[in-house]
Amino acid sequence: QVQLIESGGGYVQAGGSLRLSCAASGHTFSNFAVGWFRQAPGKEREFVAAIVWSGDSTYYGDSVKGRSTISRDNAKNTVYLQMNSLKPEDTAVYYCGVDTTNYSGTHYPPSYYDYQYWGQGTQVTVSS
Repeated sequence: QVQLIESGGGYVQAGGSLRLSCAASGHTFSNFAVGWFRQAPGKEREFVAAIVWSGDSTYYGDSVKGRSTISRDNAKNTVYLQMNSLKPEDTAVYYCGVDTTNYSGTHYPPSYYDYQYWGQGTQVTVSS
């Protein structure tokens, strides 16, 4: 079992920045790929960013490419998502997921179904 807790969401004006954190416990986090997805009301869960277990490769969804950076600190069992130049359309609940098979790193974009464990989500609201 892997337990995940997201944090760092909040209310920000357009053009602002936020750094989301995904803290893991319960397993050897450093062996697994991690992804961020988001879901706005009435919409499907959307891929945002992913990072392989080593941190050597990262992937981004088209909607955040160039504005976001995913990174990980395996010593702290934490993955971060730095989001800059935020837009109102970035408003959503952001979820992190762990892929214990590392299959998510073999294709683009990763699917929501590639991840076996999820956190409860953190709300990001961007005002215009």
